Amino acid sequence: MIAFGDSFAAAKPILGMLHLGGAGPQDRLAQALEEARIMADAGIDGLVVENYFGDADDVERVLDRLLALNLGPRVGVNVLRDNARAFALARRYPVAFLQIDSVCGHLPPEPDNAFARDLASERAGVSALLFGGVRFKYQPVLSGRSEDEDVRLGAARCDALVVTSDATGQETDSAKIRRFRTATGGRTPLLIGAGMTEANVGIKLALADGAIVGSWFKEGHVDKGRMVAAHVAGFMAAVRRARTEAA
Repeated sequence: MIAFGDSFAAAKPILGMLHLGGAGPQDRLAQALEEARIMADAGIDGLVVENYFGDADDVERVLDRLLALNLGPRVGVNVLRDNARAFALARRYPVAFLQIDSVCGHLPPEPDNAFARDLASERAGVSALLFGGVRFKYQPVLSGRSEDEDVRLGAARCDALVVTSDATGQETDSAKIRRFRTATGGRTPLLIGAGMTEANVGIKLALADGAIVGSWFKEGHVDKGRMVAAHVAGFMAAVRRARTEAA
């Protein structure tokens, strides 16, 4: 398996979300491919195909077409509420990574033990990297453990941790990013999973190893908007400035 740091050409990679909006399967496919081209042209490093608005069949339909286009960015998948389908797609298609919104903290101890065993088994069967959330937006906290314990356990279950605050589009708390970094001893890559903007990209990338961006690229900077090429281009220009300053 390729390590996180070797999986992307650029330092601090930016992964763009394909939310699969649209009026029906063909519209969702067409919109996703249009958005993928916009992001690829702007220099995005990766694309996450996610059933935020569509369903798991839409995810597969988009993956099938998107991978054949070979636009340049690495392609990954997040099948919300269906980890088994995500891993099945990772076995069927040459995706670079999977994202799972919660790999630790969302279950009480006994079901969490079973979840961890199943996750390890599934993970062993794919070459794709696994990016996992801990104390992720909209996920319950039922483990009975401290945040530090959940973060350490979560880090052992994936290749990079995804950090958010409480909601889509809400800026990820810098103090939380620092706590995750401390809990893992700096050994696990951290991806910011929400609330990235052109204005805060320099500050946030200084704290993390990359980011997943969705809402900022849309009309009105909201998840249900259509993607705006100028928003993507402006954001990626800010990313390039931040990378240069950090070098």
